[in-house]
Amino acid sequence: MLTRFAPSPTGELHLGHAYSAVLAHDAARAAGGIFRIRIDDIDGSRSREDHVAAALADLAWLGLGWDGDPLRQSDRLGDYAAALEELRSRALVYPCFCTRADIAASLAAPHGPAGALYPGTCRALSDTERGRRLADEAHCWRLDMERAAALAGPLAWEESGQGQRTADPRAHGDVVLARKDAPASYHLASTLDDAAMGVKLVVRGADLIASTDVHRLLQALLGLPAPAYRHHPLVCGLDGRRLAKRDAAASLASLRAAGADGPALAADLRAGRLPAGYSLKNP
Repeated sequence: MLTRFAPSPTGELHLGHAYSAVLAHDAARAAGGIFRIRIDDIDGSRSREDHVAAALADLAWLGLGWDGDPLRQSDRLGDYAAALEELRSRALVYPCFCTRADIAASLAAPHGPAGALYPGTCRALSDTERGRRLADEAHCWRLDMERAAALAGPLAWEESGQGQRTADPRAHGDVVLARKDAPASYHLASTLDDAAMGVKLVVRGADLIASTDVHRLLQALLGLPAPAYRHHPLVCGLDGRRLAKRDAAASLASLRAAGADGPALAADLRAGRLPAGYSLKNP
């Protein structure tokens, strides 16, 4: 058994992160396995080194020990580029030059689990026009979903404690695999990293369950092993909304500064008990 916790160093960790980390840690330890830390630090405009140190300090304060040195996505850019090139060589991705405003203004944009889907504007561009625009226009790379899903065929994944779930990647449309401002999207980077790390169980919030459709497709296309998944309820505040990094009162740093006991908090989270005003909910 190998699990991981993968914070993005773009802000302070909060109770929701702590809950996910505790569950991942305990799943590994209960099976006599390995618990790893991965730093998802390829958001160059927002990632900060002080947030890396703070996240590790928060985990240590909770009493969570990890195995080996933390891994960093920023050390794996070549692997992302190689995977993207493989998909490009098979005509499974295409460059997209549209802005968010362009997509929002399109009356043809259908909707999926995460909102408006990309309407496929750049999918129909000729090779000549693509080549001309690639030279001097900002672009992302999108998966040709229909082509990819047809190639992969029917897919499913194992949801821990619930059995097999059918994947529906087509519901997400032509997702971005490499952003204009980052070498890989969450979909591509996380899928490749989990495979490279040998992760056997991915523990993450229920808000990401729909993303598993896409990750399962990428695993099939790239010949990667499929781990099991556990999508847990989200920690929500008084307003009933899931916590975000801007919720300073719920940050682990603020709780520690207020004198909270880290291991005691971790024990409460294991038992599903949260500080007053917070609750666990499925989206």
